[in-house]
Amino acid sequence: MAALVRLLECLLRPARKEEEAKKEEKEEEEGRRVPEGPQSLLAAPRCSQQPHGGAAASWGLRFGASAAQGWRTRMEDAHCAWLSLPGLPPGWAFFAVLDGHGGARAARFGARYLPGHVFEELGSAPLEPEGVREALRRAFLNADERLRALWPRGEPGGSTALTLLVSPSFLYLAHCGDSRAVLRRAGAVAFSTEDHRPLRPRERERIYDAGGTIRRRRVEGSLAVSRALGDFAFKEARGRPPELQLVSAEPEVAALARQAEDEFMLLASDGVWDTMSGAALAGLVASRLRLGMTPELLCAQLLDTCLCKGSLDNMTCIVVCFPGAPRACEEAIRREIALDAVLSHKVAELYVSAQEPPSLNTVFRTLVSEDIPDLPPGGGLYCKAAVIAEAYFQLCQASEERQEKRQDGAGKPISTHSNSALNLEI
Repeated sequence: MAALVRLLECLLRPARKEEEAKKEEKEEEEGRRVPEGPQSLLAAPRCSQQPHGGAAASWGLRFGASAAQGWRTRMEDAHCAWLSLPGLPPGWAFFAVLDGHGGARAARFGARYLPGHVFEELGSAPLEPEGVREALRRAFLNADERLRALWPRGEPGGSTALTLLVSPSFLYLAHCGDSRAVLRRAGAVAFSTEDHRPLRPRERERIYDAGGTIRRRRVEGSLAVSRALGDFAFKEARGRPPELQLVSAEPEVAALARQAEDEFMLLASDGVWDTMSGAALAGLVASRLRLGMTPELLCAQLLDTCLCKGSLDNMTCIVVCFPGAPRACEEAIRREIALDAVLSHKVAELYVSAQEPPSLNTVFRTLVSEDIPDLPPGGGLYCKAAVIAEAYFQLCQASEERQEKRQDGAGKPISTHSNSALNLEI
């Protein structure tokens, strides 16, 4: 199934680079982008994933995580997950998503060492919530100083950082940059983080006070985020503390009192948010949980869906489920099975009715234009790419077998070439 999804992602590629080039030109004209030379995209996306997860049954916490390199030439995301924290009683957990830029060094450093700084600052008896908020703030700044001591002088690069610290009473979100998190509570988005962009009033004031400029919506016309680990070339304003530099590693920290209605928290790098809103993503996650899907497989399907919807960036997501998360629903499962059958039937109709076998790309784009009920919220038809691809290739295989039997029966050599529809515009 995963192989079919990856193949479909390639099929959805026609004109992708051309579309991206047009987007870049428009952004440059509007002053929203700095020309950086040719976009570093692969000829085909790298979609292999290693979804993983875990559960702490005693306090009802489950999580899933996955990552995909996608169209980028390098994987610069990193993440980590801790279901128990050293020195703290059960009920505490820690998760982080980091999105590097200018290389993966800062993101990998954060995934490896930021948790240790957090645990050290928390101690064995953290005071909630203000003591924990301050501990997270110090942990980010200390980790950044440690990274500076290890960083090759003069080299560019940095990373956004987004962390979720779970306690029995609170959910603490600490972030710097543009990786985002949303909390779904009682069937709706109850909280979401806000990206750190140079034109946000508080960010703009700090940048100007530190003697910096904002050009083309970027710090010094270069960096699109105003808070990050690393990026030390933007942290050289003399006489100013780390939190008041042009770019700061000080996180924005939210402390949310836990409620019985809390369902799940989704943390993801910006490659995920490029294709769907927080409400759409939350709706998609909830719908997959109602099918009984595990959090790790849910994350893998979410990233596949984002690729099919056109994300060109690295992508990482973590879903943390609380006791109030949606549970498997027989009616939801029945509707999903019926939807899969409808889609398979529609693929067969399009394949059989065409004079020449249509490409998978043509079949998919035809179905996108149709009004098909009960599609997954947020993901729509893109979430069912694997079902469509599987139905299509079964038809192709059956067609090939029939053709070979006819040729064999007529005493002709059996063709070793693929059906013309299998050229698939790749």
